Order: sequence, then C-alpha cells, then structure tokens
Amino acid sequence: MGPHVSSPARYRLEDRVLFIMVPMFFAFPIVLAIADHYHLRPISDVLAVVYAALASLPFIAAVVIFGLYMAEEKDEFQKSVFTQSLLWGIGATFAVTSFWGCMEQFGHARHMPVFWVQVVFSIAFVIATAANRWRYR
Repeated sequence: MGPHVSSPARYRLEDRVLFIMVPMFFAFPIVLAIADHYHLRPISDVLAVVYAALASLPFIAAVVIFGLYMAEEKDEFQKSVFTQSLLWGIGATFAVTSFWGCMEQFGHARHMPVFWVQVVFSIAFVIATAANRWRYR
C-alpha cells in the first residue's frame, strides 16, 4: 500500500514539482552546456545575465514552490516535518560547501561548480525527508 496523501497542499506541491521543477532541472544541464560553450569566448554582458538567470531559474523555482507549500499546508505536524527536512538539507549543504571551500582555500581541492550546491541540497533533503518519515511513522 502506497503512502496516503491527505493534504490538498501536498497534492499541489507534488504537481508543481512534477510539472514545473522537474522540466527546469532537465533543462538546467542544457543551459550549462550552452554557457560552458561560451565560457572561453567573449560574450556580451546582456547575454551573460540571460544565461545566469536561466541557470538559476530552477533554484529560484524550488524556493518559490517550497514557500507556496509552506503557506498552503494547514497541518502543523506536516509543516514541521517539512521544515525539519529543509533545515537538515540546508545544514548539510552548508557543512559540505564550507568544508569544500576551506579545502579550496588551502589548495587541496579543485573549484566546485555552483550547480553541485543544488545537488548536495537535494540529496540531503531527500535523505532527511525519508529519515523524518521513518522516525514519525
């Protein structure tokens, strides 16, 4: 038997993730490849801003979608579990990027491309969500 979703806010969250965030994250590597193609070539400032905006759009969409869910969710327990998962994801991302930044500073690690920050957060958030659901089952 699958998980029971009882909250209309949860349904809207799943729809937004499925139909807005997922396509953006599939388009993200394409935008990065195009931007990387122009990395060694001079491009106009306007084009650089457009590429930066397109590349950051999935991350901005994630923040907006999570914020809308938090505003719409009426169940305080579900909201609390979601908030805990977000905080664990943010904390893990902060820890990993701080450690990696120090390693870069001391010359023992290569530069980490910024898209890995979202990957680290996503993995940590999913693990935290699974752990919270297991904890409160």
